[in-house]
Amino acid sequence: MEMKKRLTLELRNKKPGEVKELVLDNCRSDDGKIVGLSSDFENLEFLSMININLLSVSNLPKLNKLRKLELSDNRISGGLEVLAERTPNLTHLNLSGNKIKDINTLEPLKKLPNLHSLDLFNCEVTMLINYRESVFTLLPQLTYLDGFDADDQEAPDSDPEADGDGLEDEYENGEEGEEEEDDDEEDDLDEEVIDEEDDEDDDLEGEEEEDGVDDEEEDEEEDGEDEEDDEADDDLPRGEKRKRNLEDEGEEDPEDEEDDEDD
Repeated sequence: MEMKKRLTLELRNKKPGEVKELVLDNCRSDDGKIVGLSSDFENLEFLSMININLLSVSNLPKLNKLRKLELSDNRISGGLEVLAERTPNLTHLNLSGNKIKDINTLEPLKKLPNLHSLDLFNCEVTMLINYRESVFTLLPQLTYLDGFDADDQEAPDSDPEADGDGLEDEYENGEEGEEEEDDDEEDDLDEEVIDEEDDEDDDLEGEEEEDGVDDEEEDEEEDGEDEEDDEADDDLPRGEKRKRNLEDEGEEDPEDEEDDEDD
């Protein structure tokens, strides 16, 4: 995508003066030069033009409020005096992966009094003997070179106050706290439901046990009655007992039959 078209898309119906951040990474520059960008972007603070085949920054407009400039993975080999002229308040400059070979190429950056972070990763200049000491000597305003200060202390990843990370963390922590409370409430409800189910099961088991006891008592009573009947039968004379049994079975006593025949 051409740089002019990319600029139009990034504006999203905004006026150039309303834009504070502009990312044009991986688009196509015009003959290795910046096109479409003008001084109308007067409030621009962050500009990224990574991997756009840029050979020169000579067409960079005047951007007094620009603080951070990303130019990594291009083919810039010099002409850095333009930065001092047109971005006087620059604090961060990334030239990693460009064609910078000599320390003297960086000398124009001395005119950027607020520049405190410079990145030159994968530039040939980093292979020079005493590279770091030479750059810190040339640019005394620098705090960090390639992510480390002169004492090899690593630069912080970001400024929490500037990025608003602190607020995001608090918001996330607040959400996590609410989620934990909701989970606790759900667990409590689940436990109450389980307790209620256990109570119902206990009641059912109790009723079943009572039913079982009643059935056993009824069986015992019936058995008792049968035993009493048997005992009563044992007390009767043998003839009476046999007669009673026959009557129970619906048969007639042979003696009675004989009596009937005699009659």
